[in-house]
Amino acid sequence: MAGEKGFIGSIDQGTTSTRFIIYDHDARAVASHQVEFTQFYPEAGWVEHDPMEILESVKVCIAKALDKATADGHNVDGGLKAIGLTDQRETTIIWSKSTGLPLHKAIVWMDARTSSICRRLEKELSGGRSHFVESCGLPISTYFSAMKLLWLMENVDAVKDAIKKGDAIFGTIDTWLIWNMTGGVNGGLHVTDVTNASRTMLMNLKTLSWDEDTLKTLGIPAEILPKIVSNSEVIGEICKGWPIPGIKIAGCLGDQHAAMLGQACKKGEAKSTYGTGAFILLNTGEVPIKSGHGLLTTLSYKLGPQAKTNYALEGSIAIAGAAVQWLRDSLGIIKSASEIEDLAAMVETTGGVYFVPAFNGLFAPWWREDARGVCIGITRFTNKSHIARAVLESMCFQVKDVLDSMNKDAGEKGSLNNEKGEFLLRVDGGATANNLLMQIQADLMGSPVVRPVDIETTALGAAYAAGLAVGFWKEEDIFESGEKSKNSKVFRPAMEEETRKKKVESWCKAVERTFDLADLSL
Repeated sequence: MAGEKGFIGSIDQGTTSTRFIIYDHDARAVASHQVEFTQFYPEAGWVEHDPMEILESVKVCIAKALDKATADGHNVDGGLKAIGLTDQRETTIIWSKSTGLPLHKAIVWMDARTSSICRRLEKELSGGRSHFVESCGLPISTYFSAMKLLWLMENVDAVKDAIKKGDAIFGTIDTWLIWNMTGGVNGGLHVTDVTNASRTMLMNLKTLSWDEDTLKTLGIPAEILPKIVSNSEVIGEICKGWPIPGIKIAGCLGDQHAAMLGQACKKGEAKSTYGTGAFILLNTGEVPIKSGHGLLTTLSYKLGPQAKTNYALEGSIAIAGAAVQWLRDSLGIIKSASEIEDLAAMVETTGGVYFVPAFNGLFAPWWREDARGVCIGITRFTNKSHIARAVLESMCFQVKDVLDSMNKDAGEKGSLNNEKGEFLLRVDGGATANNLLMQIQADLMGSPVVRPVDIETTALGAAYAAGLAVGFWKEEDIFESGEKSKNSKVFRPAMEEETRKKKVESWCKAVERTFDLADLSL
């Protein structure tokens, strides 16, 4: 039995839920548990989480998954070799190192409250919006942790006081979890990994250390920042008070980088993860490529302290699956997210309706914080099926926009064609279970979409990183196994080229209609 070789656990801390999954040596999930947590929207464009609730959700998921595995006859208590951790990136927390309590709720990656800080910096700094791109690969944007950190430092008295007293420490979700899981106020380890650090705007992409010039320019004290480690190394051991004390934390990656590893993306290979947002990454190998087409330069992964760094081009889309949640929760058009496929399939086209979900602005490749959502082309003929199909198309059009930019940036070196000369997009994330969505994606791209059997590759990537660090797996087990791809489902384009071209032109018109709408009167 595969489990006799032991198990690896994986914490997958996402934007709306937390999961803990236990994998055997064949990388099969033997048990898992998932908990949703509260989303707070204190003002328009603001999104917050409660760090203490997230902490509790992790504890519950670990305990429940262990119970399930044990009930199914797996000796996880004696066989768990290590755990990995993957998390929603950019989400920002500042807490007291003496009390262990957060000084404010976590400001979530999609939160747009820092737009005035961004505009101020763009005016003040000589490089404008691109001032820090050379060092960190990222434009000034509400998306990244540094801006959220500045907002906390400028607007929250408890944060100002704690920084003055030397009692404040900063971290993204990974840092918060590791600090608490390794002791908290009793010697918890204050660390982050290179992928999460690369999304703060504060890490130098070449040195993989905090950039002193950036910290000085923004007035951020270096002493509140965590130590940066690789994605695959033993970071520390879980402390007493947790369900699995003494187990090593041996892998840590931001969610999109974990999905890259879970999909075994080598140089020249791309993946798209469909979740709350959508995130498309292309592994560019050991050389960072600077984008001229609105993409971000970031890391793929660094699998060990001495391992070579793999870089990536990334296109981030703020609203993908979140638009389906909006149809369900705000409009009541569907009762569950899974209903959208059948509803959209009731019509063969959108009937000329185009929906652009720029709820808090647009990310890559447009980067327009002044954009707001639009739905155009509505007539008396339009019904809820047309709207549902337009929502699905919006996710696919946004992914296509990013892939087009990637091809321009990376050229022939950046795309991997198979023996038929096709570009293959690997996909993962919960929304990819929607077959209609995947077919629309293939149709609008004009190239195949490949969906693995296990679509939750984010948690698997974190497990791989931990397993590599403790010798549970070797790199060839991950990157050179063809077994997984044999069972993948391939969606091939069926749309005529002329139809595709006209639809893309219409989509671009719709996107242009979203610009300069942030100041519409209430």
